[in-house]
Amino acid sequence: MTIHAVTVIGLGDDGCLGLSSRAANVIARAQVLAGGERHLAFFPQFEGKRVIFKSDLVRAISEIVDLSHEHTVCVLASGDPLFYGIGNMIAKKIGKEYLEFIPSPTSIQLAFSRVKEKWDDATIISLHGRPMKGLVSKLQRVQKAALLTDNKNSPQVIANYLCQYQDSDWTAHVCENLGSRDEKVKKYGNLRELAEQREISDLNILILERCNPSNILWRQEPTIPYREEEAFAKRMPKNGLITKREVRVLSLAAMQLRSNSVIWDIGAGSGSVAIEAAKVAWEGEVFAIEVDPEGVEICRENILSHRTDHVEVIAGRAPEALLDLKDPDAVFVGGSKGSMGEIIDCVLKRLKPDGRIVVNAVTLDNVSEAYQAFRSYGIIPEVILLNISRGQKLANYLRYDALNPIHIFAATKPASISSLSKVLQNQTTSSDTARINDSH
Repeated sequence: MTIHAVTVIGLGDDGCLGLSSRAANVIARAQVLAGGERHLAFFPQFEGKRVIFKSDLVRAISEIVDLSHEHTVCVLASGDPLFYGIGNMIAKKIGKEYLEFIPSPTSIQLAFSRVKEKWDDATIISLHGRPMKGLVSKLQRVQKAALLTDNKNSPQVIANYLCQYQDSDWTAHVCENLGSRDEKVKKYGNLRELAEQREISDLNILILERCNPSNILWRQEPTIPYREEEAFAKRMPKNGLITKREVRVLSLAAMQLRSNSVIWDIGAGSGSVAIEAAKVAWEGEVFAIEVDPEGVEICRENILSHRTDHVEVIAGRAPEALLDLKDPDAVFVGGSKGSMGEIIDCVLKRLKPDGRIVVNAVTLDNVSEAYQAFRSYGIIPEVILLNISRGQKLANYLRYDALNPIHIFAATKPASISSLSKVLQNQTTSSDTARINDSH
C-alpha cells in the first residue's frame, strides 16, 4: 500500500466510535496528530506531537508541512474534509499527491437522514464565517436548502433575517450536535416560530423546506425583468422619478450582466435599475448610489419589498461615494448631479477589463458631457435615442402619450484605458502646438 505523507481523517461528533478500522489504524500509527481542540480531545491516549488548530491556520498548516518531511502526520477534521472543510486548504499548501483523505459522513448527510428526507435536490449554503448578504436572493430559486451555521449566523438570526424580507413560509428542522449523546432534532412550522427560540447549540445544521413548493419566487419572476413603475415606491411629482420600464430593459441588456456580476447603479433614485439588475445577477453584488436622503430611504424600502438582499445602498454623491466600493463588472449611470464627466472618468478607471458602462441622459447638457467624456478616452460609444409613446385611453379611443426622449450611451472598457488616455493627451498637445506655430 502506498504510504502518504499526510492523511486527513473526517470525524463525527461521536469521535472514535464512528471511525472505520482503516482510519483508526492510521491514527494509531501517526507520529503527529493535528486538529482542533475538540477533535484532539477524542484521543487523550495519543503520545506523539500535537498541532492544535486555532485562529492562525496558515501557520499550523505550515508546521504540518515541515513535520511531514520526517514524520507520519494525521490531520483530524469534521465529516468530509473536502466539503466546506479544511481539506482544500491543506491540499493547496501541501499538494494533492502527498495527501490521503478518509472522510466520514458529512453533517449534511446526517441531518437529512435524521429528518428522513432525500437531499439530492437540496441546495447547500454555508454561512459559517460568511456574511448573510445575498441569502434571500439565493433562496428564491429553491424549495429545499441546508444551511451550515455558526454562533453569529445562528438559526434564530437566519430566521429573523428572512422574516425581514417577508420570506417566512418555510418549514425548518434544526439538527443539533449530530452523532453525539446531546443530539437533538426539532421541527418548526414556520420561521417566525424558530426566530423566537432561545437555546440552540452552536453545532447545528438548519434544513429549510418550502411550506408550499409552488411559492418559489423565481418561478413567478419574468425571465427578463420588466416591472411596471407602479411596482416600486418612488419620489413624486408627476409619474415619479424612476427609470421607465422600456428604458430599463434596454439599459439592462446593454450592461451584459452575468449571474455573478458586481454592479454599480449611480444616481439610483428609486433603485429600480439596481433591483432589476440584482434579479439577473442573483449571485453577484449590487451597489445603489444615491445622494438624496429621501431617495436613499425609498431604495431601502424597495430592496425589502422586492427581496433583493444583495443590493447595498450607498448614501453619498458620486464620484466620491465610489471610492471604497468593489471594482464593477457593469455600471449604470442614471443621474449625475452635474458631475457626469467626473463620474464617467472614475468609472472607466475602475471598471474591470471588458466591463460595461451604460449612461442614460435626458438633458442636452448631459448628452454633450457624456459624449465628450467618452471621446476623451478615444471611445466612440454605442448611442440610442429612444422615443417612446404609450397607448392611453381617451373615452372610447386610444391615443399615444409620449415619454421624454432619452439617450442611452453604452461602451465596453478598452483593454488599456490609461494608455489610450495618454495617447489622446499627447495628440491634443501636438495639435495645440501646431496651431500656435501656425498662428505665428
